[in-house]
Amino acid sequence: MGIDPERRSSDGESEERADEGRSGRDHKCALFDLDGTLINTEARSMAMWQMLLDKHDIRQDVRVFMGRRGRDVVPEVFPGHDVEELIREVYGYDDHPELPEIVPVPGAAELVRKVAAYGSPIGLVTSAGRDWAEERLVQVGVRELIRVVVAAEDVAVGKPDPAGFLLAARMLGAGPADCVVFEDSLPGIAAAKAAGMRVVGVATTHAHADLSGADLVVADLTGVDWPPFA
Repeated sequence: MGIDPERRSSDGESEERADEGRSGRDHKCALFDLDGTLINTEARSMAMWQMLLDKHDIRQDVRVFMGRRGRDVVPEVFPGHDVEELIREVYGYDDHPELPEIVPVPGAAELVRKVAAYGSPIGLVTSAGRDWAEERLVQVGVRELIRVVVAAEDVAVGKPDPAGFLLAARMLGAGPADCVVFEDSLPGIAAAKAAGMRVVGVATTHAHADLSGADLVVADLTGVDWPPFA
């Protein structure tokens, strides 16, 4: 992964091209998912959705919510119910004492800083709401490095629809081929591929084999180089 120093020649023209790459003028962009990719919140989120399912006596695999906007999934699981009321209800469980702790994914902050130091623009594309995303980015310690945040309320349809990733690319002035996406969920990987982007799958919430749709799969973000595709 990353830049092979043996590919750089010692002539001035090659050094100039290398400098352009390091400054970000090759237009390579990094688009990160949030929950499960930069911060380990999926276990907590799934526990909250399970509480909602249990309260309403709904038998459903809670993983249907993974990587997707709640307001996209709720009508499928709770037909005929008030979507916004159920969304408020599930967020009401956020202070439950038995919920798993929220901690950054190993290597997350280091990788974001590495991308920023390289000069590449960084965006966040999340199925979560903006307030949640802003708080979690501060918790990871990288908020000031994220140029663009595309949250649940910014798109008409969430992942696996590619709209969020395409919007983030446009906001960064990049084409889909210029973007590398970091994702942990199957809907997220499907959305990124549908957008025409390369994907690094982060196996924090799924088995390595389950993320075969990604171009590269890593256990977490430790040791991931930028750019990840030489």
